[in-house]
Parts: sequence; C-alpha cells; structure tokens
Amino acid sequence: MMRDFCRVFLPTLVFLFTIFPLALFSMLASAQWPADVAAPTFNGVLTYHNDNQRTGRNPSETTLTLQNVNSTMFGKLFVIPTDGRVDAQPLHVPNVSIAGNGSHNVLFVASEHDTVYGFDADNGSTLWQVTMLKTGETPSDNRGCGQVSPEIGVTSTPVIDLTAGAHGTIYVVAMSKDASGNYHQRLHALDITSGSEQFGGPVNIAAKYPGSGDHSQNGYVIFDPKQYKERAALLLLNHLVYTSWASHCDFRPYTGWIISYNGSTLARQSVLNITPNGIEGSIWASGGGPAADSAGNIYLLDANGTFDTTLDANGLPDRGDYGNAFVKLSTQNGHLAIADYFNMYNTVSESNHDVDLGSSSALVVPNILDSNGVVHHLTVGAGKDANIYLVNRDNMGKFNPNNNSQIYQELTGGLAGKVFSMPAFSNNRIYYGAVGDKIKAFAFNSSARLNTTPSSQTKNTFPFPGATPSISGASSTNTILWAAENTSPAVLHAYKANNLAVELYNSNQAAGGRDHFGSGNKFITPTVANGKVYVGTTKGVGVFGLLP
Repeated sequence: MMRDFCRVFLPTLVFLFTIFPLALFSMLASAQWPADVAAPTFNGVLTYHNDNQRTGRNPSETTLTLQNVNSTMFGKLFVIPTDGRVDAQPLHVPNVSIAGNGSHNVLFVASEHDTVYGFDADNGSTLWQVTMLKTGETPSDNRGCGQVSPEIGVTSTPVIDLTAGAHGTIYVVAMSKDASGNYHQRLHALDITSGSEQFGGPVNIAAKYPGSGDHSQNGYVIFDPKQYKERAALLLLNHLVYTSWASHCDFRPYTGWIISYNGSTLARQSVLNITPNGIEGSIWASGGGPAADSAGNIYLLDANGTFDTTLDANGLPDRGDYGNAFVKLSTQNGHLAIADYFNMYNTVSESNHDVDLGSSSALVVPNILDSNGVVHHLTVGAGKDANIYLVNRDNMGKFNPNNNSQIYQELTGGLAGKVFSMPAFSNNRIYYGAVGDKIKAFAFNSSARLNTTPSSQTKNTFPFPGATPSISGASSTNTILWAAENTSPAVLHAYKANNLAVELYNSNQAAGGRDHFGSGNKFITPTVANGKVYVGTTKGVGVFGLLP
C-alpha cells in the first residue's frame, strides 16, 4: 500500500512543491482552506478575536457567503437586551447541554452592570444569568474617568476552557464597590451550563512586585484594585488565565501589571510588572488582548510610561522599565518573564506626547514563507503614531536610540489615523481600521514583507475608535470582513475580504431602519458563529443572520 502511494503520488507532490513552493507553503502556513476542502469543525468562539494569535478569523463559517450576505437575504433577526453596556466581545459555544433544558448553542454576554448571561444563540432566550456582585455591592463608579462610564463591571472579554470543570468554564474579571467604599477586582470561574461559581471562586486580584515605582511600599509596587480596570481581553494559555491591567484615564499612581491564575484552582500563578521602577506603562489594548504563539510566548503592546534608555549587557532596560514597548513574555513553567522587546528610537518623546503603542494590540502572524521557502515568525502592532511595526518574533530588535532599522519592517505613516483597534489576518493579508481611516488590507509579498500600498480598502471611513475587523469564511475565495461602526445608530458592515471596495451589506441599507440595532459602542468586535453575527451595543447585542 505504502509502495503504491509513493509510486503514484510522490512524484506529483514533488512536482507541485518544486513548481509552486510559495503558493503551497503560504496556503499551509497561513491556515487557508481551498474551496474544495471541508471547513474545520467549529468548536466555538472561546476567546477574543477567535484564537490566541488574535487573527479574528473563523474558518469554520460556511452558512454566510458572498452570495447571500446582502440586504435582501441577510439582516437583523433580533436584539438581546442586557442590563448594561456590552463592552466585552460575546463568546459562543455550540451544542451545550443545559440540565433540564436540552442542548443549545449558547452565546455568553457580559455587561458593565456586573452580569454574565448565557443566552440561546439562535433565539435570544435567557438560559441563565448571574451577578458578579457580592451582597451589598454595586458595580464600580467610573472613577472620575469617562472611558468606561457610567459604571464599571465586566469590561474585558472573558475566555472559555471547555476542558475545565465538569462541563467547561468561562473565566470573567469583574470590578465592584462595597458599601464601605472599597473597590474590588475579582476573577470568577463560571460553569458554562449554569453560571455557577467553580473552584471556590471568585478570588480577589491582589499582587505586589519588587520595585520602587508608583504606589510602592517597602521595596514593592502594590496592585491597588481601585486604580485599575481590566480592559484587555483575558488570555487562556496552557490552562492558565492571564490578566493585564489598564488605568482609569491617566490618573496616577499606576504601573504595568500582568497577573496569571491557575484555571483549575484559581490560585495566583505568576506576577510581572513591566514598569516596576517607573510610572504608567499599563496594558490598554482598546478591547483587544495579549496574543500568544504556539511555543507559549505572549506578545503585548505597552502604553506610554517609563522606559530606561540605559541598557544592560543584554540590551535590556537597566531598571526593568518597558514603557511604550512591544513586549515578548516567556511563560516557561508558568512563570512570567521578559523574553525580548522592541522599542522605537523616539520612545521617550512618544510617551511624553501620548503617542504610544498602548492603544492597540499585537497580532501573532501565522507563519509566512518567502519565495525561497524560508519560514518567518512575525508579529505586528500599531498605535497612536499611525506606523505599522512588523517584528521578528525570534529577534524583536530591542532598542536603537538612532532609528528603527533593527526591526523586520516598519510602514511609516502606513495608516491615516491613530489605532484604537485590533488588526485581523487572513489570506496573507493584515487588515487595519484606524481612526478616521478606511479599513485597509496590506498583503505580504514574495519576500514575506508587507507591501506598502494597500491591496484594497473600503470606500467609507470609520470614526473613533476606528474598527476591529472579524473575518469569516471557509475558503480563501469566500471570505467576508465584518466591522462595526461606532455611530448612532450603530452600523454593521460586511465587505468582500479579498477586495474591500466591494461592500456586500450594511445595516443602514434596508428601508425603514429595518436592521438598526441600537447605539454604537466603542471597541466592539463582531462575533461570527454558526451563520449569525453578534454585535455588542450600549444596551444589548444585535443579532444578524439570513432572513426567514
């Protein structure tokens, strides 16, 4: 049998890989599926932007196509009301068995009123809902900052581990305030079938780290729950839950925290502060989240803050302060540590003028091959300076005080506005939607570098905060890019991903406001699952699909 296979098929494979190396390797490396290959099994949208690389791609979606996503066949099905703003991306798990209530596709939604819901994803009915508040507590006030207002409850996108607990667990960070005026940040672990607390949860977020920076005592910086909000999405990696923390506006004192927890016990696993001897340097991400590669390394963009321009013998900041940096963290044996970084030559000026990287998130680019078959391990990020930074994950470049020539590629002024959103990746293209800019697709060329001119772009622009795209489609020729516009009413757009100039649908097209679904909400990422699109608003979730 094996001899026959080799005799018949091996010469063909050798021929194909000899004649068409770039096309074949690129298809495999970037996880594209040709039209005649079945889509991968859909296990759900379990984390922000679909996967730990944060690509935003759902390659299992086959119901929604270029042919049926139009205002005649596609539109608003219903709106699911909630008791507060929906700032977190809704998550989705198919075929969940609910005790006494059969099997359901479940949509998980969290509100700023500290409520987590399990909805039937197909009809919007409530399967369960639970509060993250303890007796006598309320959601936090806005802490004098209008960024998350009027209340702060669950802001960051939760994460789901289908193997944790008896039925699967959704991890949620919630902020609250008690009757004595004390503020709390807690990590909850909820059973996905009922919302019941697991593993003795919730646990209070608390930490200290060696340093003399903002809010330090006796040689340690202290995590003060009232000074922080969990804005960036949670990351689940090797059954550990990673949290990362932002401030309320730029109200000091605050520094840059990453804190991990064991997903089975909720015990704190590791603590890292990336500005321990300085100020600021929080992890904002504008609703995005830290990304991870297959080797277990974490990548994030740090906001404006102290950066030590004096380097040690290894090229690292001599006091351990990484403000406004593109950071790689190792997680060996569950321990967080700085593995590498890149910081732009004018980092101090950028931080002083609030033109930092922290307004966006890093995306781990699926392996890219050049025309010689060489694999490139890359990650991409952008921020308020409107430049796109493409960095080699194996050698990020560290700090050069003269210029940025040490990094893999920089597209200076590649975008027309600041980036307060998350990019997406599909079909060897990076998609960015900056503030006041069109969504632009930048394609990789045969040298495994981004072309400086977009391969396509939308005809319309997006107001603050720009747009975070989601991409659906099982084949490279049938992909759709989805984006929400932060207007009133909000607008859901759908474009042909391979040519963004072709708009397939938007929710303003149907007569009489048929598809209006509520007021816009910043940092919203559409969730595409099982033939439906879910979009958070200030009062609930709009649900779109093929019309009956």
